[in-house]
Order: sequence, then structure tokens, then C-alpha cells
Amino acid sequence: MPEDGGVHTVEQTPADQIQHGEPQNLSASPSNSPPQDINATTDTLKQDGTAPKNGNNVAAPERKKGSMAIITVALGMATFLAALDVAVVTTALPNITAEFEASQTAYSWIGSAYLLTYSSITPLWAKMSDVFGRKPILLAANVVFFVGSLICALSNSVGMLIAGRAIQGGGGGGLIVLVNITLADLVSLRERGKYLGIIGMVWATASAAGPSIGGALAEKVSWRWCFYINLPCDGAAFLALLFFLKVHNPRTKLWDGIRAIDWLGTFLILGAVLMLLLGLQYGGVSYPWDSAIVICLLVFAVVTFAIFFLVEWKVAKYPLIPLRLFKRRDRLAVLGVASTHGFAFVAAAYFLPFYFQNVLGATPIHSAVWFLPLALVLASLSIITGTFIMKTGIYLELIYIGLALATLGFGLLIDLPAYLSWPRIVIFQIIAGLGLGPNFQAPLIAMQSKVTPSDTAAGTATFGFTRNLSSSMSVVIGGVIIQNRVQSHTAKFEAAGISQSIINQVISGSSGSASAIHSLTASQREVVRVALADSLSKMWIFYTCMLFLGLLFSFGIGRTTLSKKHEDYKTGLETEEANRLANAGKGKNGEDAEKRDVDPETTAAGSVKA
Repeated sequence: MPEDGGVHTVEQTPADQIQHGEPQNLSASPSNSPPQDINATTDTLKQDGTAPKNGNNVAAPERKKGSMAIITVALGMATFLAALDVAVVTTALPNITAEFEASQTAYSWIGSAYLLTYSSITPLWAKMSDVFGRKPILLAANVVFFVGSLICALSNSVGMLIAGRAIQGGGGGGLIVLVNITLADLVSLRERGKYLGIIGMVWATASAAGPSIGGALAEKVSWRWCFYINLPCDGAAFLALLFFLKVHNPRTKLWDGIRAIDWLGTFLILGAVLMLLLGLQYGGVSYPWDSAIVICLLVFAVVTFAIFFLVEWKVAKYPLIPLRLFKRRDRLAVLGVASTHGFAFVAAAYFLPFYFQNVLGATPIHSAVWFLPLALVLASLSIITGTFIMKTGIYLELIYIGLALATLGFGLLIDLPAYLSWPRIVIFQIIAGLGLGPNFQAPLIAMQSKVTPSDTAAGTATFGFTRNLSSSMSVVIGGVIIQNRVQSHTAKFEAAGISQSIINQVISGSSGSASAIHSLTASQREVVRVALADSLSKMWIFYTCMLFLGLLFSFGIGRTTLSKKHEDYKTGLETEEANRLANAGKGKNGEDAEKRDVDPETTAAGSVKA
């Protein structure tokens, strides 16, 4: 079955009738109906190569350019805020913990609470949009993010702040995935590149600028403005989407929709992500890596993930992450690229400012300026890439070239010295940015092109979940590499007369380590900066290897024709039930649908790959 995310261009078979027809009509047919009666309803290919309308796809209404511009700005604003708040507090944490006199554990939770819900609830938002429709769930995610931001801004205790961050992360994760899903409902797969390019630019800019913006607000105004700035912007995005976004609304009854959600899978994936992130966060900081607490958290996380996938396979009626998504090599390759790209990008956004401030002694504001070569290249490349895909339909070569350049760029970062070298700082960032930029939206388009319209939300959510989880793990793993390397320089620190408290701050890599290093004498600072530069160099080796692994993954993606045709996809419980029957493998029709779904040679144009 074609999987172009737009209009189908091959003759429909009985399985397509199940997937795209009206379920009530199918259920009313006798189970022993002659095969020819079913085939008699088969739609045939039109002369112009497009497929006829079916039950789940309806003719897309014409959208005015002004309306689409407003919708795109609103979706971009929502994306910017959600991505910004992933890292905006990292440089503001010293000010926050000083005001609340927070412990080290609370210090860690302020950042982790957002990442936990941001990463884990993504599949739930996608499934709710399938059941209740895109627009009401997207507006609900906006409201959740707004409420979380307000709680954070008004916090009078660290506990209240952590609770607000958790709520905010739940809304932010929903905004990121629902924006991509909504765009899939608005434009054809070919045209989608332009809009995803804009969203990719916004996401990259916000993620890269987050630490610097947070540090500047905390330094010049107040850390609370890290959250206050969300309120008017999110409110404006909500109103724009409320009045201008026009997509199919199934008007599902609330209780019927709630009963259809896979709540067991939701709690399992939430628990698995919680244990995984806590295990990685506690290891080597709060507890030794070989402690029972860390080992149990990591082991139980793996076990819980296994149980989650078992539930999705055998128990869930409408699974959050259908296992059929993993039956094709090309989809697995796309997820591999998403994971390695998420690992590398977040590392650049977090550890380059860390290098500027802790090794080169830059202020947060100067750090933001020094990071501009990478940020500007990422922003411009996202737009250029999206436009190029829209004009040509070519995306696979962009993934190849991007990952090759990113591998080269991160390999060059290994050579960053302990002193200020402008040519290296600028040129290395530009090369890394040229590689990372195309891979914000090109892999997502590849994923959406390789799933059926009924699986677009699930495929997009799985892609987002993979990238978000990898991003959440990346900073922790990179920090562990730095800590282990810095510890090997402890003897040199002691010989230079550096106090144990400052040594501990340097090893932990906390947000206050830059000011601690600045308090040292010139000779002591030189010892610490050389040690940190050496440690960062070893860390960049790890990320270079990750990107090379992503390059290897990319060769398994394969080419798919991007359709220029677009029809609105109908959401709701009736559609969910029709899709469940089509993928259940019951009888000849289900078997045929499953066979086509796992056939890696079928392209979106219905032709055979070379």
C-alpha cells in the first residue's frame, strides 16, 4: 500500500476498503459474504493517476495564503516556546537554587521534571489527536503548557517549581509532536518540506539559544522571566490556532474517547522513561554507578520498556506505538538517524556554551554571541532544506550529505584548544551546522513518507519520542564522560592548590562551576581549563562516533516518491476501529494489508524501488 501521506496512487484492494471505508458499513456486512461482493466496491485508478476519495480521506479545503501564514506563525511560536524551555533554565539554575536554598537533588529535578514529561507523553498526545481530532488536542497542549509556565513563574517554593516544570514539559512535548502531525494534515508530503523547514529552523534556534537566553534573563532581570515570556506568546498562538486552524473534527464523545486511550501503555512508558532518566542522572552524582539504586533504576527501566512493547503488541486495542512501525528496515533506519542526530545536536547546544564559559571564560551573553555561527547556519539550512525538498522532492541525499558533514564537523571539535582560537570556533561550528541543519526535517519527511495516512500520527510520535529520549540522555552521557576525564586530573588540581570544594564543582560540571573557576588565580585557572579542554575533546570523540553510526543508518532508509496530492485525513473512533480491523490480520483482507505494510520494496508511487 502506498505510504506517501497524501493521496494514494495505486488501485485499492479490499484491505484498503477496510482501512479507508466507513466501518459501520463493513460491520453490517455478513461475515460469509462472497469475496466478489467485497471486491465489487474496489475503487479503481483514475486516468490522472490519482486515487478516488475514500471514507477516511476527504477533499482538502482551499486554504488562503494569509490563513496558512498565520497558522504557520502560531505553530512556529508554540514550537519555539516548547523547545526553548528544554534548556532555558540550565544557566539560570544557580540563581533559582540560591533563592530557594535548594538541595542538589532539587537542583537536578528542576531540569529533569521537564524532560521526563516532555519525552514520555509524546505518544499519548499523538493518540489523543487521532481519537479527538488534531485541533482540540493541540489547543489542550497549549493550555497545559501555559498553566505550567504560570506555575513556574509564580513559584514560592522549589517543590512548586518542580511541579510546574513537570506540567510545562507535558504540554511542551505535546506541542512539538502535534505541530508536526497537524502540518501533515494541512499540506501534501511534497509541500510539507517548506513548512517543516520553518518549524525545524524555529526548533533549532530555540534549542540552541535556550541556555544563553536563560542566563541573560537571570543575570539582567530575573529567572522568573524565563517563564513569564511564555505567557503572552503562548496565549497569542492559542488564539491564532483557535480562529484560523481548520482541520477535521470528529467530535468524539469525551467518555468514549477516554476509554479508547491505552492508559496502561501510557503509565508503563512514563515509568520506564522516569527510571531511565533518574538512573542516568543519579549515576556518578548522587550515587556511585555500581550502587544498588542506580543499577535497579536502569535494569527496571529496560524491563518496563519490554513490558510496554508487550502490552502494545498483545493488550492495547489502539496502541500508542504500533509494533508494525518496526517491521520495516527503512523505518528503523530513520529512527536510528533521528536518535543519533538528537544525541549530537543537543550536545552541541549544551557543551559548546559550556566550553565557552568554563574553558574560555566567556559570560553567558558573550557565549550566546560566540554560538551564533552554529545557530545561524542551522536556522538558514532548515529553511533552505525545506524549500529544496518542496521544489525537487529529493530528501535522501540531504540526509547523506548532512550526516557526513556533521561527522566531519564534530570530528573537528575534538581539536578545540584551551585558548581562544576564532578560526576554529567559527569554521568548526559552520561545518557542524551545515551537517546538522538538513537533518531536522528531512528524516521526519522520510518517516512520514513510509507510513500510511492512518499511521502518520503514530509514526511522527515514535520519531519524536526517539529523538526526545535521545536528547534527554545525551547531556547526561556527555557529562559522565567529562566527569570521568576531569577526575583523572584531580592530582594536578591539588598540586595547584585548588580547594576540594572547587574541585568537586569542576568535576560535577554544575552551572556554578564557571564562577568557581573565575575565582581562581590565573595559574590555577590555566590548570583547570586545560583539563576541561582535554575532557571535552574525549567527549566529542563519542559524539563523532554517534554521527558516523547515524550515517551508516541512513543507507538503509531508501527512496520514496513524495506525493504532491493532498487530502484531509479523517480522525475519530470510527477511523481508529477501521484501521484496527485493517491491521489485525483477520481473514484475507487483513493478511493482504499486513503483507503490503511490511513490504519494503513498495514506494509511495506504487512502483518498485530499483
